[in-house]
Amino acid sequence: MPSLPPLEIQALVRILDDLDYYQILHLEPGATQSEVKKAYFTTSRMFHPDANRHLQGELLDACSRISKRVTEAYCVLRDPRRRTAYDSRRLNDGDVRIQLAEARASHVKKDIEERQGRTPQGRQFHQKAMQCMERGDVAGAANNWKMALTFEPGNEYFKQQLAAAKQR
Repeated sequence: MPSLPPLEIQALVRILDDLDYYQILHLEPGATQSEVKKAYFTTSRMFHPDANRHLQGELLDACSRISKRVTEAYCVLRDPRRRTAYDSRRLNDGDVRIQLAEARASHVKKDIEERQGRTPQGRQFHQKAMQCMERGDVAGAANNWKMALTFEPGNEYFKQQLAAAKQR
C-alpha cells in the first residue's frame, strides 16, 4: 500500500476532530455492515503506525492518532445499537464523536424504558402486573399487561410477558 504524503497526513490530523465517523471511514450514513468493515480495513491499513514506521516524530504521532480515531469509528459503526445511538446524537446534537460508554448507556436506558414502559400508564400497568406475578395471580398480571399494551402497543417486552403469562 502506498504511503501518504506528509502534508496530507498533517492536514488530516488538523481537521480530525471536525470529521464524523462516516467521513473518517469515507462512508455514506446508510452504508451496510460489509461496507463499514471494508472501509475500516482499507483506512486502517493506510494509517496504522506499523504501516508508517518509516515516519518520524510528529508524523508518526499523527498517524497513530488517526489510526485510533479510525478504530473508534469502526467500533461504533459496526455495532447496530451503538450506531443508532451515534446517528441520533449526530443528527440531533451535531456531535461527531460518541464515547463507547455513552453508546452503551444509551442502549441501557432504552432497554430499561422498554422493560418498564415509556408512558406513565404503561409503567403503571406494568408495575401492577409485576405485583400480581409476585402474588401468583397470573390472570391478573395478564390483564395488566394487556392494559399496558393498549398504551404501548409496540412494546416487545410487554408482549413477551403477556405471552409468558398466558402460557402459565
